[in-house]
Amino acid sequence: MEYPRIIQGGMGVAVSSWRLANAVSAHGQLGVVSGTALDVVLCRRLQNGDPGGHLHAAMSQFPIPEVAERIWDRYFIPGGIGTNVPYKSKPIHSLRPPKLLEELMLVASFVEVWLARRGHSGPVGMNLLEKIQLPTLPTLYGAMLAGVKVILMGAGIPRAIPGLLRNLARGERAEQRLDVLGGEAKICFDPKKFGFGEPLPQPKFFGIVASASLAQLLAKKCDPGADGFVVEGPSAGGHNAPPRGSLVLSERGEPVYSDRDLVDLEKLRELGLPFWMAGSYGSNRGLQEAIALGAQGVQVGTAFAFCDESGFDPDLKSEVLRRCVSNQMGVFTDPKASPTGFPFKVASVQGSLSDASVAAARNRVCDLGYLRQCYQGTDGKIGFRCPAEPVEDYVRKGGDPADCEGRVCVCNGLLAAIGLGQQRRDFREPALVTAGDDLAHLKRFLGPSKTTYTAADVIDSLLGDSVTVC
Repeated sequence: MEYPRIIQGGMGVAVSSWRLANAVSAHGQLGVVSGTALDVVLCRRLQNGDPGGHLHAAMSQFPIPEVAERIWDRYFIPGGIGTNVPYKSKPIHSLRPPKLLEELMLVASFVEVWLARRGHSGPVGMNLLEKIQLPTLPTLYGAMLAGVKVILMGAGIPRAIPGLLRNLARGERAEQRLDVLGGEAKICFDPKKFGFGEPLPQPKFFGIVASASLAQLLAKKCDPGADGFVVEGPSAGGHNAPPRGSLVLSERGEPVYSDRDLVDLEKLRELGLPFWMAGSYGSNRGLQEAIALGAQGVQVGTAFAFCDESGFDPDLKSEVLRRCVSNQMGVFTDPKASPTGFPFKVASVQGSLSDASVAAARNRVCDLGYLRQCYQGTDGKIGFRCPAEPVEDYVRKGGDPADCEGRVCVCNGLLAAIGLGQQRRDFREPALVTAGDDLAHLKRFLGPSKTTYTAADVIDSLLGDSVTVC
């Protein structure tokens, strides 16, 4: 694999969709699909009737046809479900998931990568979150079946991932230890259970890091070690690493970062592995700066997030771009919004969960559960709770009610942002839009006669005439 100058960020739930990754990879850079919640994304796309027949084309290529057929028969609705109709639910992830759910994860991950790779020879990557552990193994294997070249992971310490990729590539059983508050648990995935087991190409692993010490751990303490790194600063969108030391908030209520949070690039360079700079490097000048620092290039998220090919709902995307042109867009680093406890970048969009009145009016529901915390109860049993679920449920499970203050349902909010929000009996799930600090600069891709732009526009602008593509 030739290393790219540009890695497209793996954003949100299907904001980094197969269409976006396909466009970026076809243009000579590394397109990346988001691996978050792909099972529910596939279910809801099928219930929308599979416009264009793309899902059918991909599912017809799944190596075991009867598995894909079961998923199709269960969720596909010809012509779509129509307006104001709730989506059919799927099983929620657990320590012992039903086989149907594991099959759904395999197919969903395969479909996203297969479509991202269709029609070109460029590599495609997948981004996952260490904080979301239960779906990881089948998601990885489904992506590998479709030929994914790179796995990127952050939002935690993904030290187990390189070894898991090795085992899965060999067709062997893989075991992953879970982060359990007050206890221990693990999940397992055996390819042979589903009729697989032949060796597969092992994708490279790029750790998303906010410190040289984490990069050193992933390079030297893992077997095998990481193949490269994305160095992500606090101006990047989505989840940010918390500041080191005691949390201090600005007058606006945002976490305050200091020189202690800067990555020691000299130590990073000593590892001798390729790395990409991320977080406000989304310009030709930023790319040149990154290369001067010794980086292979840059990872860019926000600029791609609002291009034509991204998965954001078209109306929402148009509103954000319109407000960017008139200098009305803002981004708030919310220390409380995400159930993970990590700071989370929230774009100010009218009618979304960035509006305190909208967030307060939403009835608390936790029916997807990707960001639930795993804990061991006083009875010794393993349970799951989320500070964004109904407060009484969280407290009943032993949680502190203070943890629930200011939390929003990231899972449902991100799905609503791509037009797949659930219809409830008394409300439709409001969107949650995340973006980096570069959001205010998107108007550079527009002009007097342009209201939209493409992934190719972003790449051409980033590369300019003075950077050679590797």
